Amino acid sequence: MKSSIESEIAQLRGLDLRGLQARWKITFRKPALPHLPKHLLFGILAYRLQTDAFGDLDAATKAALERSGGAKSRSVVASQLETHDRRQQKPEAGTVLKREWKGREHRIMVMADGFAWKGKTYRSLSAVAFAMTGTRWNGPRFFGLRDRNSDKNSRTDR
Repeated sequence: MKSSIESEIAQLRGLDLRGLQARWKITFRKPALPHLPKHLLFGILAYRLQTDAFGDLDAATKAALERSGGAKSRSVVASQLETHDRRQQKPEAGTVLKREWKGREHRIMVMADGFAWKGKTYRSLSAVAFAMTGTRWNGPRFFGLRDRNSDKNSRTDR
């Protein structure tokens, strides 16, 4: 599917202004506004292809972008979104995370004040991952919270 979307976007890149306007009419069932330049038509159409295939931004991310209002610098908005992403990575207290490591399934309980594993509470998922493996890891990535396209229960490492 990803290569299909990539090829469709590549086809969009090859279109001139009239071609993009025609594609817009097919996609949105109405003509494009005449003042829209080629780069905006391309960007909006490419975004639409991707959202149709993979889904749109979640409501909280859209709200963060709306709050930015375009008045803030890119770095400020990027920082706000990064903070939002970090908050989104910690599941609710009571959630049990499962991770297979070296052929054994490990269960980690999300607590209000950290993460419990093997009778001990850790302040971060990275600390749990280090205790489990002896190697420094990005905890949310190690437990599959950053890569939503993978099946975290079926992955095995090392």
